[in-house]
Amino acid sequence: MSIQNFGALPDGDHVLRATISGHGLTVSVLTLGASVQDIRLEGVDHPLVLGFPTLEPYLGEGRYFGALVGRYANRIAGGRARLGGETLDLDRNQDGRHMLHGGHDGTGTRNWMLASEAPDMVALADHLPAGHMGFPGAMLVRAIYRILPGPELSLTILATADELTFCNFAQHSYFNLDGTPTIAGHSLHVPAQSWLPVDADMIPLGPPAPVEGTHLDFRHAEPLGPRLDGPPIDHNLCLSDRRRIYPQKAATLQAGRLMMTIRSTEPGIQVYTANHFAPGAPGIGGHPYGRHAGIALESQNWPDAPNHADYPSALLKPGELYRQVTTLGFQTCA
Repeated sequence: MSIQNFGALPDGDHVLRATISGHGLTVSVLTLGASVQDIRLEGVDHPLVLGFPTLEPYLGEGRYFGALVGRYANRIAGGRARLGGETLDLDRNQDGRHMLHGGHDGTGTRNWMLASEAPDMVALADHLPAGHMGFPGAMLVRAIYRILPGPELSLTILATADELTFCNFAQHSYFNLDGTPTIAGHSLHVPAQSWLPVDADMIPLGPPAPVEGTHLDFRHAEPLGPRLDGPPIDHNLCLSDRRRIYPQKAATLQAGRLMMTIRSTEPGIQVYTANHFAPGAPGIGGHPYGRHAGIALESQNWPDAPNHADYPSALLKPGELYRQVTTLGFQTCA
């Protein structure tokens, strides 16, 4: 376990980087956004996530890289939602029209507190005041990254609030398992039968639709290369109609002999193939990231659930404990 100063924010606050290791896995986490900055697997000579060696890119092009986004991950249409008989007026940080990832000061952009650490574990905490980004209720959030045998990186997110509010967090790493410029050589399996069609602003249009016959059908492992030339992929795949108590398989990503399996308690997973990336600052692999340089696999509640009574509930009652567990398991195949 090591803790280093990663740089200072414009307000002078310092960002720390905590590096934990165990069972052949080494993970670096920033206090900024509770972000996974680097993942290394013993015997593999390249990073497994996209990230940057310095702080500055995280304030611009690298916003959300590896971050823990919330208090409501993904989008809320029009920055409005009904709660307790009232209409919430939320921060509209997507083109001035919609809320994205909890607003401009969502947890993915905030500098969390380093709460505790051990050789194979780091815990971070954040406090969101009542009214923050338009949400009622003061909220305490804790994120615990721990390396387990496997090797496996486990993330447990705990949150409580003192008023009725909405709660939905997602880990926003971009994965690249083979160290090549794009994910074209990867295959993806997601055991989802349906997906959420969206409009031009990426807002869900209504009920789920079957994945069968679409470019979002990953019920069997499919190579990503041919899919990258088709319609852009940035959609929620529906794994279940409610949050689960225990993590279940959400996705498997494979490149060559290296396989990563995601398990999660969450009912959806946002699959995004980095369609908008353009080369900028060099990443931790030493080169800039271009289009399709990585893939985000974000375990989450369904987007815009506060505005859809038939979606899994994102309500968090006063004193209730929100608990998300998402794990990344790594395996080298024969």
